Amino acid sequence: MPLLSLRSVRKSYPTPAGDRQTVLEVSSFEMEPRTEIAIAGSSGSGKTTFLNVIAGLLKPDSGEVTLAGHELTRLSEARRDRVRAEHLGYVFQTFHLLGAYSALENVTLGMAFGPGPDVAFAKHLLERLGMQDRLHYRPHQLSVGQQQRVALARALANRPQLVLADEPTGNLDPTTSQEALGLIRELCRENDAALLLVSHDPAVLAEFATTLDFAELNEAPIAGGRA
Repeated sequence: MPLLSLRSVRKSYPTPAGDRQTVLEVSSFEMEPRTEIAIAGSSGSGKTTFLNVIAGLLKPDSGEVTLAGHELTRLSEARRDRVRAEHLGYVFQTFHLLGAYSALENVTLGMAFGPGPDVAFAKHLLERLGMQDRLHYRPHQLSVGQQQRVALARALANRPQLVLADEPTGNLDPTTSQEALGLIRELCRENDAALLLVSHDPAVLAEFATTLDFAELNEAPIAGGRA
């Protein structure tokens, strides 16, 4: 059984004209445990919508999304939240760190939705990412690269089977970008997590053995608008 499976998934949004614009239409997509896939696509092509549907943050208009044996489209919002906490980590493009909390607290708070806070493991992840001297720093006291490391630690905090990464190097300079990408891949491998990464950066995509073109995967591409 694949770790992730999408079948006939379709997502649309209302337009100012009163009709609906289809931004996502994926006939079939699968991912096996402990694998890596990079998806190439331009801004506004629907990549973020694709990831949000996989994560259960958005419910598709039709079709099936199955993660770790759970068909998300049949679950209540509360149950989708639980499945996401137990099986999936998400590295958002803009990190989504909580500004009032320290690096360590941002990671342990993410654990609260899973098996519960494990401060020792949270510290281990942050130390593994070179953040041992920044555990009690708040996001505004960290560089962009350091914020990205905290976001990665949070994504891995509940030992997920699948990590989604949405343009995870988009806000970083080329040198920091390569370093961050290496850390993401290395930590996923160490924790037996599959990695699904989307990017428009050729340098990032070149690092992956399996790269898919989102324009071919998505049968309803759009120009601009929602990502």
